[in-house]
Amino acid sequence: MAFRFETLEIWQRAKEYATKVYTVTAKFPRHEDYGLKSQMNRAVNSISLNIAEGTAKNSNKAFDHHLEIALGSVFEVVAASNLVMDRVYLTKEQHEDIYASGERLSKSINAFRNTLLSPDS
Repeated sequence: MAFRFETLEIWQRAKEYATKVYTVTAKFPRHEDYGLKSQMNRAVNSISLNIAEGTAKNSNKAFDHHLEIALGSVFEVVAASNLVMDRVYLTKEQHEDIYASGERLSKSINAFRNTLLSPDS
């Protein structure tokens, strides 16, 4: 039997986003291992982990709190990608991909939150 979070499209997208971010951060300079590389990887992991944790909560309001944290982590990854772009650790194309994927994921999370908190749910 699958855990509830495994059936959620937003969780699947968050997993894919993590893979994408890990692929680009793997090529960062060694001196960023405990800096922006670590920060981006922790933030991108936080997205799917908070979605998963939220599914275990007993109320939609509690679940929404974890989705809000996940959303903040998406924003953190996108903001960090701007910083690493300035440091020339990413190509323009990689930055645009992380940015666009983050934007799609954040919209998906917000749409799910709106459905979750609608009076009909």
